[in-house]
Amino acid sequence: MTTKDITEKLDQMGLRLPEPAAAVGAYVPAVVTGSLVFVSGQLPLQAGQLRHTGKLGADVSLEAGQDAARICALNGLAAAAHAAGGLDRIQRIVRLGVFVNSAPDFTDQAKVANGASELLVALFGEPGRHARAAVGVAALPLDAAVEIELLAEIASEA
Repeated sequence: MTTKDITEKLDQMGLRLPEPAAAVGAYVPAVVTGSLVFVSGQLPLQAGQLRHTGKLGADVSLEAGQDAARICALNGLAAAAHAAGGLDRIQRIVRLGVFVNSAPDFTDQAKVANGASELLVALFGEPGRHARAAVGVAALPLDAAVEIELLAEIASEA
């Protein structure tokens, strides 16, 4: 998979890879160790604005939650590509952790997470299939509806 392939797929979907978000605390956006890049939690930020806030199952619809997960995945992919030295170095999505700001009786966290998972598979094909956890939480930073963390494998430099 080349950067051009992924960029073309993003264009076809009406999406673009954003600039990676800067850290806003005592952490870094992503860490490369060996052939892996670990991406810190990503919120559904677009152009510096939080796109979806609130609790799934209360004031946020399933569809909005899935959109939030897609935005988080794009942000995570941007952070991974930046840390890895380019989008073309991302060769596999290994794991996705999805945290869903959930009302007490909301149990469709996996359906929310599908917003991110389906996007990554659409972009990378089989190498986009990943292990995943989808967890309901009582609150997220800035009242974000969704937060994701991402683990990707990077190609060794030739």
